[in-house]
Amino acid sequence: MVNNAPVISSILDRFSPDFAQRSVTRARISPDPCLPARLPTTGFLQREAEQNAPKAVLRQLRRSPTPPSPTTEYHDATEDTSPQVGRRGSVSSASEQNSPTRSLFTFSRSQPSGGWKEPQPFEVFRAVEQKDIMFLMEVRDRAFPLLLRKTGDATPLLHAMRIGQSHRDVAILLLGAFSRWINHLEDSEIGLPRTRVILKALRTNLKLGIDYGLYKSQSDLVASFMQTLVMSEGEKWIRAQVSSVSLALRSGNAGKPVSTAEAAVRKFATKELSKADAIAALEDYVANATTDLLLLGAWAIALESIEGESIPVYYFARDDRVFKAFVDRVNTHQATIRRALSRRLKWQFRVLQNVLEGRNTTYRRKVEILTEELDDGDGV
Repeated sequence: MVNNAPVISSILDRFSPDFAQRSVTRARISPDPCLPARLPTTGFLQREAEQNAPKAVLRQLRRSPTPPSPTTEYHDATEDTSPQVGRRGSVSSASEQNSPTRSLFTFSRSQPSGGWKEPQPFEVFRAVEQKDIMFLMEVRDRAFPLLLRKTGDATPLLHAMRIGQSHRDVAILLLGAFSRWINHLEDSEIGLPRTRVILKALRTNLKLGIDYGLYKSQSDLVASFMQTLVMSEGEKWIRAQVSSVSLALRSGNAGKPVSTAEAAVRKFATKELSKADAIAALEDYVANATTDLLLLGAWAIALESIEGESIPVYYFARDDRVFKAFVDRVNTHQATIRRALSRRLKWQFRVLQNVLEGRNTTYRRKVEILTEELDDGDGV
């Protein structure tokens, strides 16, 4: 049985004379209109994409696997194979750019996965014009020298810069690929003749990017240029400066070894770079090179008293390679070092190891600490 008493009582209450007085009128809500924020315009989204897409690709470049060996066939970095290409590109790229429906990059024209056929130079130029990033990245991984080869009067980088501001992102992408190749170059490949040819072509392309001011967008461009310059033809200069720094280290604090090394690096950079603001962007490289000269100079002195392995000069200013080689050799010859080296040199070894160890301190700060200790301190 269902108890309907509450329902019946409610109906009776509605018909009672005092129901209207007992009912509560609900308060009226005042209108409060709210408009959603306007969505960004297509032009704004396009500008954001043009600014951020190249940076995202560069971040991916740094995380991508090591490129193949430079022993890829590279017949001639200045080979002239298609003189018509350089002038043909700007017309086609201009018409492509005027299309409002064209996206920032083209990803559709990559090679089929079934096999790889080395492209012709005109195909690389066409990929630059059409901003075909996937194709250019595949060329970077499979036929890197094609990104450096001069066709007619232009290289792919120069072609991108000649087209204008619309292709600045492609130019920056190519420079990022150049820097990546340098950083991943294996020690065993540096002395190969083909590698020397590629380094020479790289140096020309990187200097071109500096002259066009692209180092303002590509922070490590100047350092990559200096690395390439030293690796391609800087061995004689390094050996001469190591000798000078060794003499300064022998003289102790009076010889100002840190100042001597830093002045040599700055003089070399000023000679090779004509732009003052480009030299200012080189501070990290200068500090890295300064510490490497000190390490190479100290170890050169040690080799006069002990039988050990010299540190390869092509390690110079390539992150902490010289420091790691220095520490390995010191650890290998600890007993001989304690017995054969002078008290001053052993102290300099300890200072260099303690200051340069670790990555939490910038190279610039490390150089300042070394200056306080080896140049301005009390010495030994």
